[in-house]
Amino acid sequence: MSRANQERIQADLVASQAMNEELRRNLQTHTAEREGADQGPLTPPREFPTPFLTKIMDAVIPATLVGPKVTFTGMEDPEAHLATFHTQMMLVGGSDVARCKLFMSTLAGTTME
Repeated sequence: MSRANQERIQADLVASQAMNEELRRNLQTHTAEREGADQGPLTPPREFPTPFLTKIMDAVIPATLVGPKVTFTGMEDPEAHLATFHTQMMLVGGSDVARCKLFMSTLAGTTME
């Protein structure tokens, strides 16, 4: 993977993290506003199931770690996808926690469900 690709991937990851944080702040603001208006109980945000422990989900991936840019939609060979993911993660390093979290980002469509 070229240095330019790694930098682009890292920039995408940083932008995604910033967007997630902005969405969290907006949700907190919206929730506080609705509670202040006393409009009754709020519908909780949709929670997505995860096979990971809280320890893994709460771990922060270092900004310097560039994740793989492979996508699995279910139409590709799953063994080839795992081999590609493993190879790319081996090249960039990272802990098992980072690998768990970054693997989710390679799934798309019904495979994410």
